[in-house]
Parts: sequence; structure tokens; C-alpha cells
Amino acid sequence: MRIWPGQPYPLGATWDGEGVNFALFSENAAAVDLCLFRDPGEQAEMARIAMRSRTHMVWHVYLPDVRPGQTYGFRVHGPHEPSHGHRFNPSKLLLDPYAKAISGTIQWNDALFGYAVGDPGADLSFDSRDSAGFLPKSIVVDTAFTWGEDRPPRTPWNKTFIYEAHVKGMTVRHPDVPEKLRGTYLGLASEPVIEHLQGLGVTAIELMPVQHFITDRHLAEKDLTNYWGYNTIGYFAPDVRYASGGLGQQVHEFKSMVKILHKAGIEVILDVVYNHTGEGNHLGPTVCFRGVDNTSYYRVAPNDPRYYMDFTGCGNSMNMLNPRTVQLIMDSLRYWVGEMHVDGFRFDLAAALARELYEVDRLSRFFALIQQDPMLCQTKLIAEPWDLGEGGYQVGNFPAGWAEWNGMYRDTVRRFWRGDHGQIPDLAYRLSGSSDLYDASDRNPYASVNFVTCHDGFTLHDLVSYERKHNEANKEDNRDGTEANWSRNWGAEGPTDSPEVTAIREQIKRNLLATLAFSQGVPMILAGDEMGRSQGGNNNAYCQDNELSWVNWELTSERRRLLAFARQIFAIRRENAVFRRRSFFRGRNVSPGAKDVSWVRPDGAEMTDDDWNDAKRCALGMLIPGQATDETDERGRQVVGDTQLLVLNSGSKGIDFRLPRVEEEGWWREQVNTARAGSRVVRGAKLRMAPHSLVLLGRKGGS
Repeated sequence: MRIWPGQPYPLGATWDGEGVNFALFSENAAAVDLCLFRDPGEQAEMARIAMRSRTHMVWHVYLPDVRPGQTYGFRVHGPHEPSHGHRFNPSKLLLDPYAKAISGTIQWNDALFGYAVGDPGADLSFDSRDSAGFLPKSIVVDTAFTWGEDRPPRTPWNKTFIYEAHVKGMTVRHPDVPEKLRGTYLGLASEPVIEHLQGLGVTAIELMPVQHFITDRHLAEKDLTNYWGYNTIGYFAPDVRYASGGLGQQVHEFKSMVKILHKAGIEVILDVVYNHTGEGNHLGPTVCFRGVDNTSYYRVAPNDPRYYMDFTGCGNSMNMLNPRTVQLIMDSLRYWVGEMHVDGFRFDLAAALARELYEVDRLSRFFALIQQDPMLCQTKLIAEPWDLGEGGYQVGNFPAGWAEWNGMYRDTVRRFWRGDHGQIPDLAYRLSGSSDLYDASDRNPYASVNFVTCHDGFTLHDLVSYERKHNEANKEDNRDGTEANWSRNWGAEGPTDSPEVTAIREQIKRNLLATLAFSQGVPMILAGDEMGRSQGGNNNAYCQDNELSWVNWELTSERRRLLAFARQIFAIRRENAVFRRRSFFRGRNVSPGAKDVSWVRPDGAEMTDDDWNDAKRCALGMLIPGQATDETDERGRQVVGDTQLLVLNSGSKGIDFRLPRVEEEGWWREQVNTARAGSRVVRGAKLRMAPHSLVLLGRKGGS
């Protein structure tokens, strides 16, 4: 085999049409071997090639006789000194941190660990067993793809509606998706799924992690799996689990999915996990970064580098102080945008990425790099604005240009509709774009990604059916998962035959969905919530790759009605610009002519300070005038919406709500009433509100 020196850039394995250049960064390595395999399941490599060229701490070699489809790995030599943070061990085959595809999943064996498992001192020991037979291999990929006229939809934030979904869970039970494609990238892009998303008005699908991930050993030993995928090991590789084709086809199939979704006007946002990797703590396996250069890629404890600093609760934290680690993340992001054509990212535990030393720094180098990058700054950037470290809850503190999962929105809306007192002031902020969180940094309502449920926690159905988590299937004695669910079962824990309990549950589900649809900000729903999907009370189904987690497409009469309701309310949002404000004055400390919203109490008058401070108040009206939109049509003309009055009553008693006076002549039309179906014209001065109900009225001139 011919061997040439090659080039230090780009990192990873790069096919140039004639051969393959291999490049691996390792600052502290003494030597690096490239290992080639005939088959990804083999223990013995067919060739081991010393990478003798080293430039700027990058080891590199060029092989003109290698072609796409070749499987490979690295063995990295250097000091094995855990007490100093170094864990080099050439007996352990390593994945390429820049691998564009990975052949499969780990087969758990003690040989994957860099120490003799069970020995006294455990990770301080050195284990010489070869791990190659148990580790999937990196794959050389030909990235060529015919994109044709593919263009990013670039849906404006104020018109964005996000649907959070799991690639497999979305389609594995769908009867109209071809059986071979169920649970795959191509299944997600199939016609029945696209029709469903378009029927809801979805403009962006946010995919739970698709970068290649590890299933934890403790889960595998319990016959469970890391279903959610928040355990990344391959930041450039779409996970092979969701491919329908052969070796290496996951790249082509992922691109095909994106292209088809774009044609349907749907953006693709990836949930990415750059805060930690799947290698875990100091007792975890050596499969990639740990063996390539532990102290470069991970934050080790300064007083005892044997251990990791852990802001994530997952055993380790990526070293955002090392420029090469930051480069890895930036290169990965650019690859997914430039090569894979994705439209944005949701950053898991994003606060961990902002920790320059110990504190979260809003102006950290990570955010600065993204802000100045001409490609990334044009994508949708969404933060999960917390981590598990001290000071890690950072809702409202991310820079301009970023949106955030608004956990305060979730908690306030849940607590209001389950009947908690004292929620009205916070509810007003959440309905109107959370100015208390975002105004100080001059950010508009679309910094707030509003959600009531997401993958982590109860589904919408379970939120109104369970007051306690039921996570026994996770085999952790129900100790896992949050206790702060802000849920209510409305009379029975779990499934019930009671018509009364079922009826109120369905009404509260409609309340929650309608509140989301008619709030300022970016709405996001969890896949299946529009059809009442249940997880049996499990609020932490991260390890449940089964019907507990998968979307159920069988529509009972109740589920069909809920789906129709979801389509109705999001169509109303889509058709009326007053729900999609780019900016929003909240009606306080603003001159009367500039008001974008008025807050109305049940007697029809505006709320006073005393009213806001009344903890027992459970009803509120939100009046948005139709003239005050900041949206223009394709000709640049201002879009004028209809005046809207949203009335919410979380109390257990019905109330008479006096309708406020407005400039438009004519009558209010009841567009949505969660207590009953249909619409009607309200010709009187009062609206009768049922207990636990929401009503949306629109006002047009004429009789």
C-alpha cells in the first residue's frame, strides 16, 4: 500500500476523488497508528500504518489506494498517567472524532475500558486487552450528493412553529409508512408524515439527537437502551440506527430526508449535545476522545486531574477552554449546515458551553465564534438555557440572536391550568412574550420558545392524568425523573372509565394547546401530543425504545377530536398576524396609543396594581388590537389582523366576563371555546365562561 505524508487539514478522513487523507489532532500523544479493517466487526486490522507526519499537533497521512467505504480506527500512544489526566492506551481502538459515519453500536465488554475493571484503584490500572472486536469502526465517506435546487426555507422566527420529534419514534408505528422505512430518516420524510406536519402548520421539525451516540453499559445490562440519544460520540456522523440501507448509507439518507422536508417547506433543526460525550466519568470506556487526548477534550479537575468536572450530570464536560475542542464543535456545526443542509440547532444544556472557568459567561468565546461565523449566524440557534452546575439556570441570559427553551413558560402555564393560585401576573408575561426575561437584553418575543411539554417529562395526556411519576419500567425503583411536574389527574390516577374525569382531562388538554397557540413567541409541541400520546405516567422515558415512547397513530374518537382541535387553533394563529408579533409592548408604562395589549378583568375594566396582586384571581382577558401588527405582505404593505380577545378561567366556577369596548363596530365572534365545540356570534355584553375554560373571540366590523 502506498503511503504519502498527507496534510494536517481538514481533520478526519477526507476522500478527494483519488485517495483519502487522514488527520487526527492530539497535543499530548507520542505516536499515532491508523488501523484499516476489511470488515467493521473484525478484531484484527488488515493494516496498521504509523502516522509519522505531525503538523501543529495534527498527525496525518495520505493513502492513495483507499476508497470510500473503508472502515478504520486509531491507536494512540502516550503516557498512561490518570493522576495527571493522561489516559493513552494503544490497546484500545479509537473512533475518529471527525468520523462522517460509524458502522454500528458498541458491543459492551471489559476490554473497552482503559483499566482492569474491578481492580483496586480501578482506573489507575492499565489494561492491555485489545478492544477492536467490540468497537464499531469509523467509515470513509463520499459526501457527494445531488442537492439540485434545494434551498433552506428560512422561515422567519415570527412564523415558526416547531415540532419536537424522535426519528424512530415518529414513524415506527405508522401504518401508512412503508414497513422498511419505519423508524428511519426516509420514513420521517415519507408522504404520510409530511401531510401530517403540514396539516398542523408545522414549519420546523426539531429532531432529538441524531449524531451517533452510545448506549450506556448499565442500560444494556438491564436490556434497556439510550433511546433519546443524549450520549454523543460522533459529532459528524448521523446515527446508523435510523438508516434503512447498508454500510455508510446513513449520510445519503439523512441528506435525502432534509431535501424532501425542505421541498415541503419544513426546516430541520438538530438537538445537539456538545456539553459532554458518551464516554462518561473516569470509570467510563475508552472509545474516542479519552484515548485521543483526554486533557485537551475534557475539563479535568484542576486539583486532581484523575477526575472530571461535571456540569452536566453525565460524568464529564467538554473542555471549552481548549481551542481545539471549540474548533471541533464549530467544525461540526458548519458541517451539518454546509454539507448536510440543516437549518438550525437546539443546544442541550447550553449553559455548560458558556462556562469559561466556573461561572456561566454570556459573552464566552463559543457564542462570539458563532455570532461572527457568516454561515452559523444565519441559522436558528436555540439554547436549553441551563445545566446542572452552580448558577446554571440561565433562562433569559443568552445573547441576542439566540432563542431559548422557556422553562418558565412551561411551569407557569401548567400551574395556572391545574388551578394554582397567584399565577396571573406571571401568566400575563408568558402570554405576551416574556418581556421580564428578554427585554433587558433588547430581545423580542421570538427569543422565547414556548412549550408546555417536551421529550423530558410528562406528555400532554399524562400531564392531566397523573400526579406522580411512574417510572418503574426504567428499573431505577422510580427514583429517576423530576418531581416538579405541576400536573393534576383530575380525579383518578392514570386510566379511568369515568366520563366526568375523561371530559375534564380533554378540556384541560385543549386549554394547554390553545394557550400555546395564542401566546406571543415561538410555539413548540411534542410529537404525538396533538393526538393524546401517553407514556403511562413515565416522565423520564429516555431508556424506553418501545411502544411506551413511540407515537401511536391509532385514532380513537377522542384522539381524532384533539387532532382536529390542534389543527384548528394553529390555523387561527397562522392566519392572524396579531399572534405573530416581532416586537410587543406589554401594555405597561406605554402611552395609550402605543398599546399592543390590554389586560382585562371579568368586569371589563383594565387590570390595576391591586388586581395583579390578588393571589386568588383566576381569570384574565388579553385584548390585542388588530391594527397594531408589524408584519408586511409580499408587496411590503402592513398586514392588519383582526382584534382578538383571549379569555382564560382556571377556576372551578363559571363566571360572567363583560366584554370590553373596542373601536370596531359589530360583534365579537367566538372562534374557540374549549368547553364546547363550534363557533357563534356573541351579541350581548357578557360572555359566560365555563369552569376551567379558554375562549378566543375575534372582532370584525359589520353585523
